[in-house]
Amino acid sequence: MADRVTVIGWDGSPLTDAARSALAAATLVAGAAHHLALPEVPPAAERVRLGSVDLAARRIAGHRGSAVVLADGDPGFFGVVRTLRAPQHGLEVEVVPAVSAVATAFARAGMPWDDAQVVVAHSRDLRRAVNVCRAHPKVAVLTSPGAGPAELALLLGDVHRTFVICEELGTEREQVTVLTSDKAPDHHWRDPNVVIVIGGSGSAGPVAVPGWGATRPRAGGGWIAGRDPGYPPAVRGWALPADAYGSDLGEGEATELRAAQLARLGPRVGDLVWDIGSGCGAAAVEAARFGAAVIAVDRDPDACARTTAVARRYGVQLQVVHGAAPQVLEDLPEPDVVRVGGGGPAVVAAAAARRPERIVAHAATRDEAEAIGRALAEGGYGVECTLLQAVELDTAAWSERERSVAFLLSGRRTHL
Repeated sequence: MADRVTVIGWDGSPLTDAARSALAAATLVAGAAHHLALPEVPPAAERVRLGSVDLAARRIAGHRGSAVVLADGDPGFFGVVRTLRAPQHGLEVEVVPAVSAVATAFARAGMPWDDAQVVVAHSRDLRRAVNVCRAHPKVAVLTSPGAGPAELALLLGDVHRTFVICEELGTEREQVTVLTSDKAPDHHWRDPNVVIVIGGSGSAGPVAVPGWGATRPRAGGGWIAGRDPGYPPAVRGWALPADAYGSDLGEGEATELRAAQLARLGPRVGDLVWDIGSGCGAAAVEAARFGAAVIAVDRDPDACARTTAVARRYGVQLQVVHGAAPQVLEDLPEPDVVRVGGGGPAVVAAAAARRPERIVAHAATRDEAEAIGRALAEGGYGVECTLLQAVELDTAAWSERERSVAFLLSGRRTHL
């Protein structure tokens, strides 16, 4: 095993004294081509091109002497430190950090970033990063080959955002470009790059970027990173009652039924939720409050308007689609979980054909429940059905105020 392993972050600035000292003593240096070309790299040192970090870690583990790994930005922030310290390699490392690419990108844009989500995009799971961009007003995306600004914009589709694209930060070829997401596929972007994605109903408005015009930043600050202190409003709890949404809840939106539906769906950051038959938007908004991206679908234009209004009220990002299911579902991106608030077995079958992990629906009668259950089972889902009865009481007289009864059906994908 190497006698000493030092990981040095590089952001284009002159190397620190600690970094120079570690390099001077190195008998093996691993890094990208531009790192290995640095004049501080000893001519006699063994050089390893850093393609696969796992392969480099094995080389370092078998090396006798002092090893240095050079990496862009802060190597402890979505960087090589995690892989080098993995149990299978057994490497103890010293780290000389640098400014992360995300911090540099926001500095170039002149924006704070304590309220930003930060995601890493790979071609194999780019849709997860896209879903975060759908759901949150400020996201930094660390891209990779095959999962860059153009691919990000194409998957966003009709969800328009502002892109701040920072190419080759810290080098002589550094460039910062601001454009709308629909224009990103028209360009060729150099790696590595960071994309700051801004916009949506819950954002503070357009971006303040030097040289591209100023905007109004949100006042005040927060106490936890990754959250906008202004949104959503301080509302505690979920499955809120009807008066929280300013309208009468529909048959499939009763508080207790909605709570059970959300519990079975388990929406989370990185997911895309379809809410088909969104009604007043209660379930869609609450799924978005969990951090998921949500597409709310309804054939009633008034319902779409109510959903849009309640999303704005609670400061969450939603895409509202007006149209009749199942036809309107054909052009929507792939969901992770689906709530069917209306449409019956035909819509459930159409949703099942898109293979989400979970589907929930409800029925007012046993015959309808059996039909929905068959649609789920034939689509390859394990089916659970529960008869829910909720009675709201007037606590002044302890008398019954309102009663609701519904069959709750949920399906879990059992095979591909």
